[in-house]
Amino acid sequence: MRLSAFIQTLDKLDTLKFQLPSSEFVPAHFHITEVGEITRKYIDCGGIQRQENKINLQLWVAADIEHRLRPSSLLDILEMAEKQLGYSNLEVEIEYQQGTIGRYKLAFDGEIFQLINTNTACLAPDQCGIPKEKSRLGIASGSLSCNPESGCC
Repeated sequence: MRLSAFIQTLDKLDTLKFQLPSSEFVPAHFHITEVGEITRKYIDCGGIQRQENKINLQLWVAADIEHRLRPSSLLDILEMAEKQLGYSNLEVEIEYQQGTIGRYKLAFDGEIFQLINTNTACLAPDQCGIPKEKSRLGIASGSLSCNPESGCC
């Protein structure tokens, strides 16, 4: 989700809810402790230089269980950060710690912000010799045998 879509969504909400991929919710008394623009420059295994820029929001849970961040307050925080940091309409990434710090993509289902797992991948498989995965074929339903010439065995 890009920052502009996040801001438009916040503007229409009364409460903030973030749901983890496990279906658990980030406790309602979370804080936003950081808003930052993260720039990541790197070289993939094929030698291609790459760069990613994202807006990062760090969610943190303290012992003050009465705390509730309102969408309007988060909008104020984002506006202040934009003035001071000068970031643009980048992709929003959420950082939240459970067993370790997780970085999540953000989606919205109409009521709740969904934290989506991020994954690693080889960006240059043709350069580092990773074989393409063969597609798996299933056995036709109701069939208990497989013909060796069918490609399913």
